[in-house]
Amino acid sequence: MIELTVDAAGLARSRFAVSPLHEVAATLLPWGLRPVPDADPWVARARRVLRRARLPLLSELALDEGGYVPDFLSPHPSGPSPTVEEELERVRCTPPGRVLSELEALRDGRPRTGLAGSELPAGVRRAVALGGTHVARQLADEMRRYWELAFAPHWEAAKATLDAEVDRCAAVQARHGAARLLNSLHPGIRWAEGVLRVESRFQIALPVPLVIVVPSLVAPGPGVALDPTRDGDRPPMLIYPVRNEARAHPMAPAAPSAEVAQLLGPTRAGLLAALAQPASTAQLAARHFLSAATVSYHLGVLHRAGLVARARSGRSVLYRRTSEGSRLAGNR
Repeated sequence: MIELTVDAAGLARSRFAVSPLHEVAATLLPWGLRPVPDADPWVARARRVLRRARLPLLSELALDEGGYVPDFLSPHPSGPSPTVEEELERVRCTPPGRVLSELEALRDGRPRTGLAGSELPAGVRRAVALGGTHVARQLADEMRRYWELAFAPHWEAAKATLDAEVDRCAAVQARHGAARLLNSLHPGIRWAEGVLRVESRFQIALPVPLVIVVPSLVAPGPGVALDPTRDGDRPPMLIYPVRNEARAHPMAPAAPSAEVAQLLGPTRAGLLAALAQPASTAQLAARHFLSAATVSYHLGVLHRAGLVARARSGRSVLYRRTSEGSRLAGNR
């Protein structure tokens, strides 16, 4: 069990973030080999891409069983929605002392918390001999390549799902408060009397200044990323899984009626029926086997007719049905 004591001021400073490199680094954990059954297909494919892509350091740091992936590969988000370029630059510029300290934590483990050590792979040892700066730069280059091959084509849709989750959490906190919000994230996360308890095989209890909460489409369960070097004031990251409801509940049941299809045309009627939950242009294009340009055109027509509304969520634009659109769609 991990127990994080957070006072009222720390709770007020705590925040949510959507991090592209966190999702990349999460696939290096055993989660990447054994994703949950309803995970997005790109999650299951990521490690296969890694094996084929000739990324030596990243491949050696990927885990088949339990262990530790160095934290500098998924830097603490500097804001609510950093870009992958911003995060890759932070990896590249990681202070060499921190790189070597985290690799030392990988080698030696942290017995007091239950983290076992493991011998550094040969390629990592050779890179370490060239210095922490060399390690950081090579891993930043390899992560960029891994991102381009396995994540970039899917990130717009994935980010829209994560942004929608952050919006949900904001609504829960506004209506019911932070305690209700934290207790709504996952059954393995519980908040009571100033202590945040997270189910874990590790045994850790410590006070923290704040918590950065990171929703994930890769993680199958909750986790906490703590600073293993203890040489700074980095707050912990609380990671919890988000289920992609669009995948869990396919669009087929939302087929439009023949009357609506005749009125609007089959493509626009199908898009209107699909918007029972907010979705981006990219998500709708993938689900309906249409080009993004075609979806954008039809959504524009529906928007001008007052049947759908749109709102920015981070760097994505999500569409949803208006009340008029829901009435026309028969509240499907």
